[in-house]
Amino acid sequence: MEAVKSGADVLFILLGAIMVLAMHSGFAFLELGTVRKKNQVNALIKILVDFAVSTIAYFFIGYSIAYGVNFFSSAEVLAQKSGFDLVKFFFLLTFAAAIPAIISGGIAERAKFNPQLIATFVIVGFVYPFFEGITWNQHYGIQAWIKGLTGDEFHDFAGSIVVHAVGGWLALPAILLLGARRGRYSKEGQIAAHPPSSIPFLALGAWILTVGWFGFNVMSAQTIDKVSGLVALNSLMAMVGGTLAAWFVGRNDPGFSYNGPLAGLVAVCAGSDLMHPLGALMVGLVAGALFVYMFTLVQNRWKIDDVLGVWPLHGLCGLWGGLAAGIFGTTALGGLGGINFMAQAIGSLLGVAVALVGGFVVYGLLKMTVGIRMSQEDEYEGADLSVHKISATPDRESSW
Repeated sequence: MEAVKSGADVLFILLGAIMVLAMHSGFAFLELGTVRKKNQVNALIKILVDFAVSTIAYFFIGYSIAYGVNFFSSAEVLAQKSGFDLVKFFFLLTFAAAIPAIISGGIAERAKFNPQLIATFVIVGFVYPFFEGITWNQHYGIQAWIKGLTGDEFHDFAGSIVVHAVGGWLALPAILLLGARRGRYSKEGQIAAHPPSSIPFLALGAWILTVGWFGFNVMSAQTIDKVSGLVALNSLMAMVGGTLAAWFVGRNDPGFSYNGPLAGLVAVCAGSDLMHPLGALMVGLVAGALFVYMFTLVQNRWKIDDVLGVWPLHGLCGLWGGLAAGIFGTTALGGLGGINFMAQAIGSLLGVAVALVGGFVVYGLLKMTVGIRMSQEDEYEGADLSVHKISATPDRESSW
């Protein structure tokens, strides 16, 4: 029976890793459908190569920083390890690689390609695993300090803060340091609309992410004996809540409607194992409305050119999720308890601080040294032709 359980655990977490890996295609198509046609190829290539660079950074550096585990031994020694230990790396890698995929959407259409790969390596190799180790591996005694201060540890079951808020708040410095796309805002205060290039591809990306998210959340249990149907149901309710709120507040706008389920799922990650389904529904409703309101405010009032709205979607909805776990996870509101708002606030704000400092350091140094923004000519021509030398719809093909 022990061998059967061990094999089942390997299969369980492997399926989770595959589902989250598939989510990266969702990131790619969501970005492809949102950017202008002259940057569609770039969106597809960027997500793929970022994942490859993330794998190298996490394999050689990041995983060791977060968990004290490395793979610098012979294949004979590695083969003696349980399949679970090896597949667990694959699973957690897919979480780590989501960070540059999140950032990619915010800096789209004007960021240089190779400097972003350098940023990916540093972030996945050093910045992300630093906070990951604090939250999920008791590093530096911070969780013990939070528990001593508040009575409970900071709780983030599937990464509302560790993955999404960190990714969104890392993206914000990069977006600010890059500046807006040329022509997006005029000196007279006028706003030039850049509508999505393909609503069908945007919708496809959102659907892929939504489906994969159930692997992201449910498989965060990591072993089959800890799997919880409550996580699945809460994820579903938050997804539905986010969809309905974004559809309603966004006045049936398809871009908002399809980002709504993502907002709900981002927010429910932290407390999906503790909340009552009605609490998860409320978390999703707030997240969907929060995304629409803040996306509009950021783009139109503050004139911050966050192309896919990754700071409102991941940064702010992720922060809401971390705090909401400390509200709706309590027994007073139908949750399982073992959590409190003060612990959630401390852990969530710590994640935001690490991300902001890391983002400004990484992208600030890159801006001062190699530069992070495409030239005016390359930006006008589009990243597809200037970087990849081919467009998504080559003229010679469209003329046939």
